Amino acid sequence: MNASVIDFMLARKSAPIQELAGPGPGDEDIATMLRIASRVPDHGRLVPFRFILYRGDARVAIGEKLADLAVKREGALAPARIEQERTRFSRAPLVIGVVFVPKANLKIPQWEMFLSAGMAAMNLIIAANALGYGANLITNWYSDVDEGRAILGLSPEERVVGFVHVGNHTGEIAERPRPDPATLVSDYAGPREG
Repeated sequence: MNASVIDFMLARKSAPIQELAGPGPGDEDIATMLRIASRVPDHGRLVPFRFILYRGDARVAIGEKLADLAVKREGALAPARIEQERTRFSRAPLVIGVVFVPKANLKIPQWEMFLSAGMAAMNLIIAANALGYGANLITNWYSDVDEGRAILGLSPEERVVGFVHVGNHTGEIAERPRPDPATLVSDYAGPREG
């Protein structure tokens, strides 16, 4: 048993995005995170996911486009809301988009491919934490609209799994309530009726 890995997993927490600071990971750490993120169950070896790096000035440009899209969709917005949209991708030094890329396959259902992409997102967070960075995954309204996905570099058939915000984090991360695993498990008792 590797007690240090067990202890790490039992203590893992997501850092608040607004507390993530620079500098962000360099190219070597990013490559390591993406290698780890790609080591997930993948029935049929279809690789139904990809990653988009949002860093530098691109994060600010995306924020401007998201603010414009929010106004287009909702009408006039309060200045605080405009600023919220403008800073969606510039709060952390690096944002990595985890994208579900559906593949045509008669044997493997789309939901199973999406789960593989979700596991890639979780591995990415774990890898960032293991390298000493804070990380947090979100989606948000722009993930569910065609125009938002286009701004973020997705093709029409692709979907957002999540945006992993990565940066340096100092200080403690508050613990949140966690489910009691005993309430989530049961022994198999046979087929359900009706």
